[in-house]
Amino acid sequence: MKLILLGAPGAGKGTVAKRLTAIDGSVQISTGDILRGAVKEGTELGKKAEAFMKAGDLVPDDLIMGIMEERLQQDDCQSGFLLDGFPRTIPQAEELKSLLTRINQTLDGAINLDVPRDVILDRLTTRRTCVDCGAIYNVKSMPPKVEGVCDKCGGKVVQRDDETEAAISNRLDVYNEKTSPLVNFYEKEGMLLSVTATSSDVVVDSIKGKLGI
Repeated sequence: MKLILLGAPGAGKGTVAKRLTAIDGSVQISTGDILRGAVKEGTELGKKAEAFMKAGDLVPDDLIMGIMEERLQQDDCQSGFLLDGFPRTIPQAEELKSLLTRINQTLDGAINLDVPRDVILDRLTTRRTCVDCGAIYNVKSMPPKVEGVCDKCGGKVVQRDDETEAAISNRLDVYNEKTSPLVNFYEKEGMLLSVTATSSDVVVDSIKGKLGI
């Protein structure tokens, strides 16, 4: 499958992507993960992106498109991919359409994960991440066995800078202004599948049923 996952920060795109890729071996491509890795490694891209990410703002299109063009041409994408967190704007969607044409790839659809704002705020303000391996926890529903210590690698578990309440509110405002119009874009393209995403099990079953997988 070759899909785009749409939805606000905290809608569950990463969780749904992992469940779907397990079905047929497609690869999950998360621009957020790629960018955070670049920041951690101190690459030139990471340095440019870090200030935007800490503020909860979108990273400029030229940086993102460069990342995606390189990533989508790697061998593991030939058997399928799920784009998690990209595109985020109409210009990015248009650039992606041109890019896919150039590299002879086609999309199967765009999945919109619909989650109420208050649910997202609760999810993200209680989320914690391991700084070493990236494992995700939740202080309410899935805390690490030892507070502040990753169960998997023993690394430090922290609240990310972009998951404070102020940063999350800004990210949601940015999403509503710049990213939510993508729902209409892909609806007009005849590719949109919208699902209520309060439960990952329900979401995955719905997507599998509608895509016939």
